[in-house]
Amino acid sequence: MEIKELLQKAISNYSINLTDKQYDQFELYYNLLVEWNEKINLTAITDPQGVTVKHFADSLLFFEHIKNIKEGSSVIDIGTGAGFPGVVLKIYRPDIKLTLLDSLQKRFLFLTDLMDKLDLEATFLQGRAEEFGKDDKLRESYDFVVSRAVAQLNTLSEYCLPFVRLSGSFVAFKGGSCEDEIHSANRAIQSLGGKLIKAHTFDLPMNGGSRTLVEIEKVQPTPDKYPRSNGKIKSKPL
Repeated sequence: MEIKELLQKAISNYSINLTDKQYDQFELYYNLLVEWNEKINLTAITDPQGVTVKHFADSLLFFEHIKNIKEGSSVIDIGTGAGFPGVVLKIYRPDIKLTLLDSLQKRFLFLTDLMDKLDLEATFLQGRAEEFGKDDKLRESYDFVVSRAVAQLNTLSEYCLPFVRLSGSFVAFKGGSCEDEIHSANRAIQSLGGKLIKAHTFDLPMNGGSRTLVEIEKVQPTPDKYPRSNGKIKSKPL
């Protein structure tokens, strides 16, 4: 089954509609991902259905639950890896202004090639989130911060919330039900100027497992002392 057919099946029960051009872009994305994955480690999931459901559909379902993405919104994907969810969001909504941040240069070799062949634009930031989070040009300047990074929510919030403008949102992609993790992160979220809006928990299509999107609004400026150094973030999480 081709990527188009798999993706049509995966999103058939949702309000997400793709054009023929977008289906072609996802097909190209898949082919490049598999090709580059032989040279550098981008993903452990390479089978067509796995990539379609757990990377493409998973990222697209952001739009099923987060509804207030205005035209031209600025979005930064922290720890983007192989481009999930950021590149998928850009394929579906090419009007967004996308920034991809990751610490590894070799991933940007893939992402640069990918975005060029998809004929899409993005800003690339190679380095650590806690360092860029101190940059006055980037700090509190994005409408949306998204991340599928593996870190616990209290730690991830310190990396991500400094980038969110007031009234903007941080959306963390988490696996399954994560009520305890969210509860443990409440103090950190409040200390960083955030407010938990909702945890959107749902099942991925085609038995792809469960997912939670943790939606956090920025209600106050993040104190200047955050983010701390990487060592302190990890050794003394908020």
